[in-house]
Amino acid sequence: MTNWQQAWLPDLIYADGRFQRDVALVCDETGGIAQLIPAGTVEHPLRLKNRALLPGLVNAHSHAFQRVIRGRTEHRTQTQRDTFWTWREMMYSAATRLSPADIYDASRLAFLEMALSGITAVGEFHYLHHAADGSKYEDPNLIAKEVVRAANDIGLRIALLRVAYGRSGFETELNPRQARFIEHNPEKFLSSVEQLRSDLAGHDKAWAGVAPHSVRAVPLEYLKEVVRYGNEQRLPIHMHVAEQNAEVTACIHEFGRSPAALLATEGLLSNRFTAVHAIHVTAKAMDPLAKAQALICACPTTERNLGDGVVPADLFLKQGLRLALGTDSQVQIDLLEEARELEYHLRLQKMERNVLAADGDCSISALAARLFECATLNGAESIGAPTGTLEVGRPADFFTVDLDDPSIAGATEEDLLSCVVLGQSRTAVRDVVIGGHQIVAEGRHSIQSEVVDRFKQLQKKLWG
Repeated sequence: MTNWQQAWLPDLIYADGRFQRDVALVCDETGGIAQLIPAGTVEHPLRLKNRALLPGLVNAHSHAFQRVIRGRTEHRTQTQRDTFWTWREMMYSAATRLSPADIYDASRLAFLEMALSGITAVGEFHYLHHAADGSKYEDPNLIAKEVVRAANDIGLRIALLRVAYGRSGFETELNPRQARFIEHNPEKFLSSVEQLRSDLAGHDKAWAGVAPHSVRAVPLEYLKEVVRYGNEQRLPIHMHVAEQNAEVTACIHEFGRSPAALLATEGLLSNRFTAVHAIHVTAKAMDPLAKAQALICACPTTERNLGDGVVPADLFLKQGLRLALGTDSQVQIDLLEEARELEYHLRLQKMERNVLAADGDCSISALAARLFECATLNGAESIGAPTGTLEVGRPADFFTVDLDDPSIAGATEEDLLSCVVLGQSRTAVRDVVIGGHQIVAEGRHSIQSEVVDRFKQLQKKLWG
């Protein structure tokens, strides 16, 4: 082993679908995995005692700035019924008061929380493009680059999924609180995407994708142009699809078809397309999604917080669709919680257990393995990250858990994955490494205090 390589030696390492003992992960000078080899063949490894090492989690859907409203929307408004739509107006009221510097501070805190929970890459669904009054910055990607800078400061990989937002809705007047989002024509939007891609060229942990917000917010011809560009340039393409019944009703009113059916009949689906939420999708509409090899990104914590509904994950899996996971509104940042709630919501709905376990697989960690794949490899494929699994040639992105943490203590090699996915507390996460560089050690990030202090100042300014 040459002196520029680093070897990490935990008690257990999760590779090839199982936990293995006495295996070292060797990282090369580029931050990639050079070898997974027997421990006895490695000189001077970094010993991770009482640790298990797993591939880094991938958060496929995030609105980082929404971290500022955590706890601020959990009360009744002056309406008879609180819904997603009343929450949205409360969220907009915060979004209109954030400067680029504020968004940087909010994003850094959100990304810090992600890192502390084992997340190593994030897909940031970014739609704050302009000043609060809608006026344009000289650089149309000013805020986007502040979000990328925040991720870079924490050490996360980030896919900046630049959002196309062309209108407030079909036959709907412009909501002045959406002025920060709107770019009225696809030419302007795609020009900004091109500039962002140029600015990120050569960045080893940041890249761009396109994200038409929804059929509600993007006129059809505009949508077609964005998807065409994304396919031609082989970029990740993300879109909110059928999150709300009202969105489905409006789409049927405008096009005579549901959002999923519209995407299918207009030829807008592909293996680069991720449908975010996809809650109110009929069984019939799932077939074209599966044939296109599209992905679904579920965000169960946000979906339950907003009263959106339950993602029909069991039906998607039966169709062969891949499911990724996201933290969305940052009401809580714990991707393994997202994984377990994907299953638990269906248990409540169907009044049965182990709904998402593969048919015929009765092994003790069968369900956990499927959910863990959603939180890792599927998320990586969704956002175009080179991560999600521990294989030679992939980046050395991983996290470790303390085998003596009370939440997983006593687990065996056989049931450890099930304990991690379905029972682990975030306190168990001890080390996080991205590209061979350690960003979290013993449960703390090197700039954690400064990030938290700045965020506390921001919250005081926003909420007094």
